[in-house]
Amino acid sequence: MYTILAYAIPEESHNILNKALDGKANICFCSGQDSLMSVLKGNEYDLLFLFVGNENSDMILLEKVCQRVPHTPVIVISGEENPEFVVHALKSGAFDYLMYPVSASRFEVATNKAFENKSLRHEIAYLRHKQDIVYHFDDVIAFSPGMKQVLKSLEKFSKTDSTILITGATGTGKSFLSGTVHYNSPRKQKPFIKINCANIPEELLESELFGHEKGAFTSAEKLRIGRFEQAAGGTLFLDEIGEISLGLQTKLLRVLEEKCFERVGGNKTIFSDVRVIAATNKDLPEEIEKGRFREDLYYRINVLPIRLPALRERHQCLLPLAQFFLNKYATTLGSNVHGFTDRALEQIKTYSWPGNIRQLANTIERAVILEDNDLIDTYNLSLPVEKSVRSTPGAQSPGMNGSLVGQEKELILNALEACLWVQKNAAEKLGVSPRALNYKVKKFGITHPNWRKHR
Repeated sequence: MYTILAYAIPEESHNILNKALDGKANICFCSGQDSLMSVLKGNEYDLLFLFVGNENSDMILLEKVCQRVPHTPVIVISGEENPEFVVHALKSGAFDYLMYPVSASRFEVATNKAFENKSLRHEIAYLRHKQDIVYHFDDVIAFSPGMKQVLKSLEKFSKTDSTILITGATGTGKSFLSGTVHYNSPRKQKPFIKINCANIPEELLESELFGHEKGAFTSAEKLRIGRFEQAAGGTLFLDEIGEISLGLQTKLLRVLEEKCFERVGGNKTIFSDVRVIAATNKDLPEEIEKGRFREDLYYRINVLPIRLPALRERHQCLLPLAQFFLNKYATTLGSNVHGFTDRALEQIKTYSWPGNIRQLANTIERAVILEDNDLIDTYNLSLPVEKSVRSTPGAQSPGMNGSLVGQEKELILNALEACLWVQKNAAEKLGVSPRALNYKVKKFGITHPNWRKHR
């Protein structure tokens, strides 16, 4: 049963309020500002009715109450019909405003509405906690220079409405960082909608994005709202955008340019103000050359490009990330595991992590489940044995040469990442001439979207 505090409600309304909420809530009545603040200090309530006049002191009281109980709905009741005071009350944090006298049915409707809103907020908070999203940039684990620069750029990008294109290998964190951008943007109070374009069959993806009218196709038994409509005013994250067919790319380009579309099977133009964040693990310029991605769409989504470095390029982040996942899964699984043996730490540091952060997380989760001791050992990490000879672009022969070539390419990638992909600065950092670095870049097939603009 809910508990409600009713402040300064005229006595003739006590019975009305009791009758309206009979069996739904316990109602406590109080009067006097000192008494109110004392009661709020020592008790927790699900809802507060606050009867106020039109005096300045009443406005100050309302502000103090809303500040003290920010998570409790406050419904203001007043006999004064002053538009300025109504606006002030709502801006101060009041959930609703009722004109006195209030009928039993009006009390009931306002109360049900407040309780429903509170439940929804709790559900949203829970779902946010369950989502794979970091809500503050300061909470992202970033110790490597390249990743620090990525976060610095994303924090700037989040303040704008421009389209962002996040590139990087699978498992580098494109999805959860898109959420960080949204929840640090001016659109954070509006919806954040995700859709993985690779997981939905091509014939259904258009309906997922734009919705469809009833009867648009055989199984369309009712109207469906698409993701662009659901995300109105907020952010739409298009994961694996490189998987979209050319036909659908044309329609997507129109939405990005004109912010309007039609549902499948409909002719009504729908306008939707949506900020788009796109992500892909593909080389889109290469896809353009092969005729699989529209060049005009690429330039439309590549307004604010950012590349997430692979985990092997973030050496300083490896052990902090491993410990983070250990703490997370140990808490979730109720395990006493709290660290790694020296051998396990060394294996984590030297392994290449081709599956990036996703692989690291899965490896640590499995190890926490299997480990019977306080420290995770190499046996339960169960990392595959890597071949000493790797097939690396530019490597001509096996043996030591192949291993050195891989290390050389990784060293160049780290330098370029740290220097924001400016080859001149990276060459200086590596102690080689720009011409020598350019030769190596071409040899290893290293590319970056921004370089194409200057070719």
